[in-house]
Amino acid sequence: MARRPLPRILSTGSAQIARSRELARTAADSATDVLHPLITITRGLRRLASAGRRRWAETPKDRRGPLLFLVASVVLVVALVPYGPLLAVISLMAAAAWHGRERKSPEPEGPDESQTQRLQSLYEALVPYFSAAEDPDPLYTHGGEWEKAFPAYDFDATGRITHLLVRYPAYFTDGEAESRARIEQLLHAKSGRGREYHFTWDEEGNELTVTVLAPLPTDIAAQRFVTAPGETVLGFTDPTQVQRTLPLGNGDGQRDVPPVVWRTGIRSTEPHLLVMGQPGSGTSTLLRSIALQALQYGDVVIVEGGGTGEYACLTGRDGVLAVECGLAGALASLEWAATETERRLIAVNHARQAGRPAPDDTKRPLWVLLDRPTAFTHLAAADGRKDPQSLLQVPLRHGRAANVTVVVADQFDSAEALSDPVRQHTRARVVLGPATAEQLEAVLGAPPHTTPVAQVPPGRGYARLGTGPVHRLQVPATPDPYDDATSEADRQAVLALLPERTTPADGETVPSDAVGSETVTSEAVASEAVVAEAP
Repeated sequence: MARRPLPRILSTGSAQIARSRELARTAADSATDVLHPLITITRGLRRLASAGRRRWAETPKDRRGPLLFLVASVVLVVALVPYGPLLAVISLMAAAAWHGRERKSPEPEGPDESQTQRLQSLYEALVPYFSAAEDPDPLYTHGGEWEKAFPAYDFDATGRITHLLVRYPAYFTDGEAESRARIEQLLHAKSGRGREYHFTWDEEGNELTVTVLAPLPTDIAAQRFVTAPGETVLGFTDPTQVQRTLPLGNGDGQRDVPPVVWRTGIRSTEPHLLVMGQPGSGTSTLLRSIALQALQYGDVVIVEGGGTGEYACLTGRDGVLAVECGLAGALASLEWAATETERRLIAVNHARQAGRPAPDDTKRPLWVLLDRPTAFTHLAAADGRKDPQSLLQVPLRHGRAANVTVVVADQFDSAEALSDPVRQHTRARVVLGPATAEQLEAVLGAPPHTTPVAQVPPGRGYARLGTGPVHRLQVPATPDPYDDATSEADRQAVLALLPERTTPADGETVPSDAVGSETVTSEAVASEAVVAEAP
C-alpha cells in the first residue's frame, strides 16, 4: 500500500504551535509583572482574612459579644472621623501588602545534623594524634567540642567537606614528614575518597588548611601555545600554583589556563626531562606534544623502544632527523647525537677563544626523544651490542652547553633498567597515571601536597622542575593521528601542527598519505656526520 503524505497542517503546524506557546508564555510573564502589586495585596487580604477567622475561632463564646461591640465601635469612630474611611482603606492596603510579600525562608546558620555528625566524627578521629596526657587544657579530647578545632568549614551539595581549617596544638610534630602523612591520610579517608585534597601546613600558626581540588580540564587539544623560544608547555595545572596563564582556543571561544612551562637551553637549570608512568598513562602523548613544540625552533631525533609506531606521523617531516624503532637505527642515531654534541662543544669553545659569537649551526636546538629505551637493553645484551643508554652520557652531561635536550620516557616496571646518567642528569621529572605516594616521591624527589587517586584520565599526573614545587599536571590531548581510535577533531588538531614533508635527496616527492612505522635514517645520519666532520 502506498504511503499517503501527511496533511500540510500537520507538517507545518508544529512550528506555529511552538511560536504560539512562546507568545503565550511571554504575555503571561508580562501580565505577571504588571499585576504583581495587585497579586501581592490580594494574597495579603487572604492572609488577613485567614488570621481573622482563626482569631474568631479561638475566642471563647462568652467573649464574642464584647469583641463584636468593640469592632463596631471602632468602625463607627472611623466613619465619623474626617477622612477616616480613606485612611482606613489605605492602612488596610498597606497591611495587606506587608503580609502578602514573598517571604524567603531564612538560611540555617551553622551545619545541619548530618554535617555536625561528620565534623564530630572527624574530630574524634584526630584525638589520638593531637592530644597528650600532659596537656592541662587539651584542644582534642574524647567527647569534646569540635567548634574550637574547626573554625572554618564548607560543604558541597552532597554533604561532603570541600574546605576545612584545622587547628592543632603546638607540640604536634608538624615538621616531620611521617606525622604529616598520617594526618593527611586520615583526613583523606574521613572526608571522602575519590577526590584530590590539597594540604597547606601553617607551622607558625599551628593550622592546617584542607581544600578539595577541582578536576583539571581534559578537553585541551594540541595547538600552538603562546610561548617564547626555549619554553615548552608540559601541561596545565591549578591556578593557585603558577602565576602565568596561556590563552587557549576552545571551540569558538577562548580561555586562559595556567600552564606548567619547562625552560630549556643554555641558561636552563633543568636541561633534560624524565617521564615515568604506567602503560596507557599518556607518556607517548607527552612526547608527541613536546616534539610538535620543539619542531617550531629546532630539530628532533626520536627513538621508540616499544615498536608500536606511535611517531609514524613525524616520519619524513621537516626538522625530524630520524624516527627509529630498531636497535641498529637507535644505536646509529644516538651515536650521531653524541658526536654532534661533541662537535658543537668544540665549535663553541673555538669561537669563544677567538672572541667570536657561537656559530649558527650550534644555536639551533637539537632534541633527542627516547620512548622506552630500556626495551633495547635486553636486545643489546642478547646481540652483544652496546646499550643505547650508554650513548646518552655525552648529550646528558654536556647537552645544555651544546643546546641539546634529552627527553626519556619509560614505565615503572623498567625503572631499575635506567642508566645512572639518565637518573642523575634529568632534573625535570614528570609522573603520569596512577602511582603510589612512594613512587611519586622516588621519581619527583618530594611528595606532592595532594592525595593521589586511583582512577585518573590519560595524561594526568604530577610534574616537578628541579627543586621547585610539585604541580598537578594534565597533558594536552595529542594522540596519534593515524590511530583509528582517535577522534576526528583531535586528528585534525595534530595534523595541523605537523611540519611539511621533506623532499628526498633524489628529488622524488614523498606522498602526503605515506605512513611508516620506521624511517631508514642511516643515510641521513651519515650525511649529518659528514657535515659535522667537515672543516
